[in-house]
This record gives sequence, C-alpha cells and structure tokens, in this order.
Amino acid sequence: MPLSHGAACPPSRPAAPRAAATMSEAPEPSSQASLAVLSKVELRVSCRHLLDRDTLNKSDPCVLLLMQSQGQWVEVDRSEVIKSNLNPVFAKIFTVDYYFEEVQKLRFEVYDSHGQAGVGTHDDDFLGGMECTVGQIVAQKRVTKPLFLKYGKFAGKSTITVISEEISGNNGYVELAFRAKKLDDKDLFSKSDPFLEIYRIDDDSSEQLVYRTEVVKNNLSPIWEPFKVSLNSLCSCEEKRKLRCVVWDYDSRGKHDFIGEFFTTFEEMQKAMGENKVQWECMNPKYKIKKRNYKNSGVVVLLDLKIHRVYSFLDYIMGGCQIHFTVAIDFTASNGDPRNSCSLHYINPYQPNEYLKALVAVGEICQDYDRWAAFAPVPTQVSHDFAINFNPDNDECEGIQGVVESYQSCLPKIQLYGPTNVAPIITKVARVAADEERTKEASQYFILLILTDGVVTDMADTREAIVRASYLPMSIIIVGVGNADFTDMQILDGDDGILRSPRGEPVLRDIVQFVPFRDFKNASPTALAKCVLAEVPKQVVEYYSYKAFPPRCPQPHTPDSSLGSPQ
Repeated sequence: MPLSHGAACPPSRPAAPRAAATMSEAPEPSSQASLAVLSKVELRVSCRHLLDRDTLNKSDPCVLLLMQSQGQWVEVDRSEVIKSNLNPVFAKIFTVDYYFEEVQKLRFEVYDSHGQAGVGTHDDDFLGGMECTVGQIVAQKRVTKPLFLKYGKFAGKSTITVISEEISGNNGYVELAFRAKKLDDKDLFSKSDPFLEIYRIDDDSSEQLVYRTEVVKNNLSPIWEPFKVSLNSLCSCEEKRKLRCVVWDYDSRGKHDFIGEFFTTFEEMQKAMGENKVQWECMNPKYKIKKRNYKNSGVVVLLDLKIHRVYSFLDYIMGGCQIHFTVAIDFTASNGDPRNSCSLHYINPYQPNEYLKALVAVGEICQDYDRWAAFAPVPTQVSHDFAINFNPDNDECEGIQGVVESYQSCLPKIQLYGPTNVAPIITKVARVAADEERTKEASQYFILLILTDGVVTDMADTREAIVRASYLPMSIIIVGVGNADFTDMQILDGDDGILRSPRGEPVLRDIVQFVPFRDFKNASPTALAKCVLAEVPKQVVEYYSYKAFPPRCPQPHTPDSSLGSPQ
C-alpha cells in the first residue's frame, strides 16, 4: 500500500474546598467507545502585573475557571479573593477530569472583586482572560500566557501562569498532617491567626508555592486540617530537594505578619510515617540576631505522613515522556482517481472527504502533545513508505493543519497504485521505537495512525510486524475508510482473540485498535477520536509497567520568586 506518513515530534518541552469539574460531553453511541475518566488534574494559578482598578488600594483579584460545553462557556469553579495584590499566587487548586481523547477547552477570567455580590458580576472590574486546552497544560506542565481584555486587546503587561499536577483518587499523593505549638503572638488584643505555607526550592533557588493551609483563628497551638499534594508538586520526585515552610499570622488586609520558618526535605518528612512524629523549630532570623535569649518562635510538628505511589499515563506525560505521532494514508488505486467525485480522495471544496475527517478528528487531540512531520517519496517508483510534504530535509509540518495542507497538495502530484502493503510502515516506525527502547527510559512513545480503504495484501507480514511491535513502545490505530470488507482489520485488532504471527507467536500486549469510519458518519467529529484514542493511555502504562520503567522526573520550572511571599 503506498502510504504517506508524517512523524510528529513533541515540543522541547488560604485554600478553599476543591471542586471536581468535567469537560466531557455525553458519549455518542458506539460499540467500542467508552468515556471513563482517565485521571484528575490539579491546576495552580498565579498572575503577574495585573491592572490596578482601585483608587486607594491595589486590585483584589479572583480567578474564575470556565469550561466549554456544547459551544457555551460554563463557570465550574473560582479561586479565593486575594486582597490588594497585583502579583497574586492563588492557593485555590482547580481540579478537572482529564480525557486524553478529547479537546478540553478552558478559559481563565481574572476580576477585581468588590465583594458586594458574586465575583464576575457587573460590579467587578474585568482584569483579563486567557484560553487554552487541558492537553496543552499537561503536555507543557506550565503555561504562561498574556491576559486579554475584550476585542483581543492586551491587558497591559498582565500574564497568567497555570501549572498542572496529576492526581488519581488517592494515588500519586503524599498526605500530610501538621500542627504547631507555642507560636509567637503577633496580635495586640487577641492571639495570632496562624496559617502554614510550604514552598519547593528549585535548582535556580527560586521558590514554588506547593500548599497553603487554612487559617486557624485566635490559636497559638493550631492543628491544621490534613491535606494531599502530588509528589511532583512537593519535591519534583527528588526526596532530598529542600523545602521551605513558613508560618504567618493572617491579616485581612493582606499584610500578613511573619512568625517564623524552617527548612526540611521530603526525605526528612518520611520519618513521620507510622507512630513517629517529626518536629522543627520555627525560627525568625531577625529575632535570632536581635534577641540574646531567643530560642524559637514556636514548634511545628508533622503528625502523620502517608505515601501512595501508582504510576499513570499522566505520570509519564508530565515526567517528560513524548508522544511521537505518525500518520499513514492509503494511496492505493482502489480509492479511485482523486479527480473523480466518486473517489475517496476527492477534494470537495464544500465537504471534507473521510480521510480528512478522520485525520482532523484524531489530529486535533494529538497536536496538543506533538508537532507533525513527513518524508519525501521516490518519484516514478512504487513506494509503500513515502511522504506528503516532498521535503526530506525539513519533514516537520505545522500542526494538524500542516498535515492537511500537505495531503491536499500532494494528491495532484502522485499516481495511485497497489497493492495494499501495511507491514513496511509498521516496520519503519518500529525501528525508531526499538532505538528508543534501548535508552531504558520512559522518554518517547510512538503512535501510528493508519487510514486505509481496503483489504491488506501482505497479511502475514503485517501480523509478524505487529507481534514484533508489541514488544516496543508503540501503538497502532487503524481507521477503515469507505465501505470495503474490513475483516482482516478486525483480526489485527485482536478483540475477538489473541493476534499471532504466522509462526504462532502471540502478541505481548494488544496494541492495535481498529474502527470503521462508517460507524461514525452520523456522529460528531469528536466521537471517532474518543473511540480510537481511548485505549492509548492504558497501552502506554502497560508497556512501561512491563518494562519496569518509572516516569522520568520532570525538569523543575522557573517561577518568578517574587510571587512567593504574601503582599
């Protein structure tokens, strides 16, 4: 089968109650489609250089999170209001359900709250908004974008940063329970109102807020509520990474009084597991210098620590595993002359053909994680492995739109031929995946999308190639275009039995998903993507679990250290 293919390389890569939010629409009817929550993602938000809308004080910002559902923006959650601060770091953690097989659109809106009514009403000043997808955030782990006012106008130099961490029920968490004893009293007529902040110190000495507890009113020996944070968020997978813990006396105007601080590591915290307790002296460096008899400003005690380590698809993605996406398009003669309106490759200016529909449906999901590329064919020869952009020296395409344009432009330049050989393209991608496997790291996983209209000619070689590929970091998606007999494709899928090579060797794991496009002709474009991509996360985890390759530690980001302290 003359197949053109493009390989995609990913780019370089006080707390309120948490609320879960889902962006999924109701799944469309399909014999195979299932819409289960893959994981939950925590989103942490901070802003810089917000517009000042107040006359006497600075703005009191709050962030609203909206999700797009059936073309409408729906508010699902909002942060706390931070008083008089143009560079806020919000303690509120937004939680969203994550689906790899969907385009999940988010919108963040920042308001200066005046407190008389709900945030976002006409009484509040709009400070700017930003739109992105969940996929973009988890693939990059940290997204910083400018804020825009109405009509696409920049909100001055205002920016918003969203950082993602994964949670999966109780998996991937560390659960911590803190209390303090005999803290300094910072109030004149009552006792301090203490809260605790934990910061991760990154390699460049900058600090990232990990968690901010609730405020305990009028209490010098507070017991804070237990809380959970991801291991990535707490220490970037490094148990010896330094953590800075700060105790403050809350002030309603935002000018919190510093009580003291201490430094620790996750390695040291783990001594609190079981019946043990770990405690630290809470120190005020200024008092230590000025006061001769100064001992400490209180003691902070870690009452309990529980760890849950279970690796998931997002653990690998957020750990830097890149999804390398390859698309192969069937250019055999059985598709019909592209110049004829009856051809499956006919380019109708008013209606995309089935190849384009399938390509866009799947590609819109994967482009959040990848860039796209293509390879050049050998002119005047029959090729079972050639490309669509005719540029062997620069094979990258710009997103899914680049692949679509290359496909449309190559059709007038090629002659459709036969037979339908699938093994060569599987073998080509498998060779690259084999090179990656030798690194013994969870660094790249390969997905091959095959769009084809007919019966496989080299069935024996294809079965052999799939069995070999099942031992590699690789998955295969096949979409059948047109009304041909796809019995062979269903055999390759293996849903009705274990696929074996001609010699009887079984696949190590099921890596093939076949779907006939005709089953989705009357469904929305997203239904096909949900169906064919639903198994990919499980296949990724199965492979790395079999190989016992843990996720790589993500590279620590470089937040602006000036965001760390209360204003």
